[in-house]
Amino acid sequence: MTAPDRLSPGDPAPEFTLATDTGDQLSLADLRGRKVVLYAYPAAMTPGCTKQACDFRDSLAALQAAGYEVVGISPDKPEKLAKFRERDAITFPLVSDQDRAVLTAYGAYGEKQLYGKTVTGVIRSTFVIDADGKIERALYNVKATGHVAKLRRDLGLD
Repeated sequence: MTAPDRLSPGDPAPEFTLATDTGDQLSLADLRGRKVVLYAYPAAMTPGCTKQACDFRDSLAALQAAGYEVVGISPDKPEKLAKFRERDAITFPLVSDQDRAVLTAYGAYGEKQLYGKTVTGVIRSTFVIDADGKIERALYNVKATGHVAKLRRDLGLD
């Protein structure tokens, strides 16, 4: 597997309909007319992913006040996402992309460096999608810690 194709500002955001942590379905089309922060993370309930999810949770009011909806996406099963939501009081939808098709479409699954080795997996990424469904920002290889604060600054929320 080679490095995935990356999205750029102005590209249409790949559509999806995925199972959520509540067992419902969530489609990107359901969020049309609103701005969306879609963030891809490797695995629920791991230290880095927990930190990042909690940072989004703690920033949710500010993001929503500015018109943004937050959605987390990982290859975890909905049942694991439900445990993650309950354990860490996650207050935004988590969607399950078990076959990694959506992650791949966003360029957030493929080869990456992990501790100096090339591995295939989820590339921690964040996508800001405008109300018309176009990519506003595509941020790849973001850090779990400090990323949400930087995103808030970049979006002019702080």
